[in-house]
Amino acid sequence: MDKLSILSGHLLEAAFISYLFGIVLFTWSAAKQRHGVTERIAWGVTAAGWIAQLGFFILRWVYSGHAPVSNLFEFMTFFGMMLILVLLIVYRFYRYQLLAVMALVISILIIGCAAMFPREVAPLVPSLQSHWLYIHVTTAALGEAVLAVSFFAGFLYILHETDQEKPDRRVWLIEAIIALILSVAGYMLLAILFRTFGYTATVMTADASIIYQLPPFFVPIDMVSSPFPFKVSVPDWMRGENAALKLNTIFLSLLSGCVLYILIRFFTRKRIGAALQPFVQRMPKDMLDDIGYRSVAVGFPIFTLGALIFAMIWAQQAWDRFWGWDPKEVWALITWLFYAAYLHIRMLRGWQGIRSAWLAVIGFCIIMFNLLAVNLLIVGLHAYA
Repeated sequence: MDKLSILSGHLLEAAFISYLFGIVLFTWSAAKQRHGVTERIAWGVTAAGWIAQLGFFILRWVYSGHAPVSNLFEFMTFFGMMLILVLLIVYRFYRYQLLAVMALVISILIIGCAAMFPREVAPLVPSLQSHWLYIHVTTAALGEAVLAVSFFAGFLYILHETDQEKPDRRVWLIEAIIALILSVAGYMLLAILFRTFGYTATVMTADASIIYQLPPFFVPIDMVSSPFPFKVSVPDWMRGENAALKLNTIFLSLLSGCVLYILIRFFTRKRIGAALQPFVQRMPKDMLDDIGYRSVAVGFPIFTLGALIFAMIWAQQAWDRFWGWDPKEVWALITWLFYAAYLHIRMLRGWQGIRSAWLAVIGFCIIMFNLLAVNLLIVGLHAYA
């Protein structure tokens, strides 16, 4: 079993490297402004990476004895794999290299962040010991992956239509979205850097000791000692397990993202959105709008099935109730209501173009909030996920 574990890890690394090569090749193809051999190689390399990640998923399932979607590392890697699968399918119909680049970048960031969480295989808690684990979670992840395509298309549409010569609210919102994406990349780079040098910090509390892999700016409210001179106690309302450690992660992510943003601005000598816009304006905006709408139309029923219907059936079996207002359940409902409103407004009110694009961006932000913030900061029955 140890050999299977090692092999599965190598397959995930191979997939990650393949996706990086896919970004480079798709970007090169986009810069050349034509479809050709480079584009086909990029698709093939990405597909090979997906097959490698599928091998990781299967092997981990074999040696763990259950579907590997039971914790944050496993779910995020699976979500990234579903994003790549959706990209490979969508690209056969809409051959826009920048759309592929954006999907690959987000997928790599999600998979890279997943690697920062504990990767050990642990026994399932009783409530997860059910076949509904892979039915509910995999369907929900696939639905979110399809919905994510609307974000890629919507963001490119907004970038296409924004006048970068007038620094208004729309321009700064674009920069804020880019800064958030860079925050995820910054956290990955920061974690790799400190892990390379073997950095750890032990914070002592009244009851236990907490190991930090990054400098402990935020510490538990009952902290007794900390090796770091600058520290802030977590707010009183954050009483969840490792709340200070999780808040510390978010803080350093935002800080590193700001540093990356400033560095890029320094080298480009302009806003990042303004630097990207010439490439995006080559794409037909009507087609971007169509991609965004179709992805929601397809992803919404899949998400409904996985995140609500299957989830409620499993909740009835595990906890003897269909609904319990757990934070994860509440935010799944908020996500569902938002995309239901999107389709309603789009079809009955005619909200197309820029309005529809902004809704798609907001929807993906809700998905990511549910994936990360709800799991990391809010205590609930889904804390194990």
